[in-house]
Amino acid sequence: MAPEVLPKPQMRGLLARRLRFHMVTGFVLSLGVAALYKVGVADKRKKAYADFYRNYDAMKDFEEMRKAGIFQSVK
Repeated sequence: MAPEVLPKPQMRGLLARRLRFHMVTGFVLSLGVAALYKVGVADKRKKAYADFYRNYDAMKDFEEMRKAGIFQSVK
């Protein structure tokens, strides 16, 4: 029986082919993570800020802090 002959490895263009694969994969994954962050974090945070400032009264907040004695220059 003749020993089994392994095929020669493909060396020409190996770096370019692997680099192309990893660049495309990295780009797609980064877009996916960015989209998930936008939906999962940024949009919720934006909505929370909008809800807070919809009914926020700065003068009322100032008066409460003034009555609590937080400010030294305002009595």
